Amino acid sequence: MKILLVRLRMIGDVVFTTPAIRALRRRYPHARLSYIVEQEAAPVVLGNPHLDEVIVAVDRRAPGRLGADLALIRRLRREKYDLAIDLHGGPRSSLLTWASGAPQRIGFNVAGRSWMYTTRVARPRALRPRHSVDTQWDLLLPLGISPPDRETDPTEMPEDPAAAAAVDRRLRDAGVNGAAPLVVVHVSAGNPFRRWPVDSFVELICKLAAADSSRRIIITSGPSDATAAAIVEERARARLGPALREAVLQVGEFNLVELRALIGRASLYIGGDSGPLHIAGTTTVPVVGLYGPTLPVRSQPWRSSSFISEAAEAGELPCRPCNQRRCVPGDFRCLTGISAEIVAGLAERAMAGGH
Repeated sequence: MKILLVRLRMIGDVVFTTPAIRALRRRYPHARLSYIVEQEAAPVVLGNPHLDEVIVAVDRRAPGRLGADLALIRRLRREKYDLAIDLHGGPRSSLLTWASGAPQRIGFNVAGRSWMYTTRVARPRALRPRHSVDTQWDLLLPLGISPPDRETDPTEMPEDPAAAAAVDRRLRDAGVNGAAPLVVVHVSAGNPFRRWPVDSFVELICKLAAADSSRRIIITSGPSDATAAAIVEERARARLGPALREAVLQVGEFNLVELRALIGRASLYIGGDSGPLHIAGTTTVPVVGLYGPTLPVRSQPWRSSSFISEAAEAGELPCRPCNQRRCVPGDFRCLTGISAEIVAGLAERAMAGGH
């Protein structure tokens, strides 16, 4: 049996499909499982032990994408898949699912595209207080697969040995020894509506360093936010002064597999609701997530309850959650309402080992 899975676009969304990958392998132990993903999120699944093949589609904005997609469709047709599951539901993913020619094609009942599937699954358009793993798992229910359990089917992204070795070297070069508590603070977010203010990150880092001088804090970001990370680093080191400034390390940028290895060595990860937060959720490391316009119930780490996950949020607001297209109040209160003091308190509790 040949099974094709399609999930394009965002890193976190691909992370949230990994429990379904494991469930499909358990349900069809002898099947050939193939997964189509775009380049940005490909590292999440390239090392997945339950997949036989990862097909990397060209980026949707890449020159010559149409020709590349036609070549990909011809490849899919030659493979003669028995089952194709569209875990995405977008125009491109639904087209690839339909064009695969699989006799059974499962997808969400989306207006204008549902005809491309032989089995359609309801997906309400309203923002629901329901985890993304549960929503994507709905596509497996027609196959007789039981509902998900985060204790047995957590998200996963195996550590890459080469990346781990590279991270270890960089930490040693930065003077980090195994006894130093390592805190990773990620200042990027998926969009401006999820980006905690720079000054809040600076204040948080200063509080964490002042509370324990043995800590070493690494500030990370996505490529587009490298400038913001540099500003946070510079301001935090300036505020801490000569005695504590060395607690904030300067170790450069990390790619996705290196970031996974770095987080795996940390005592704590702090970051907004974006792909790196969900990668942190594939580890056992304590996590403090910053949830502005989003809800923890929808996107908190999907893993065993024995691993600590704290949620920093501004509480109930009439505009929260939102579609992240326009801030109706205009002041981003869902983000500014999360104080550095609150996050620092959650961080200390997480590192102390208790919820």
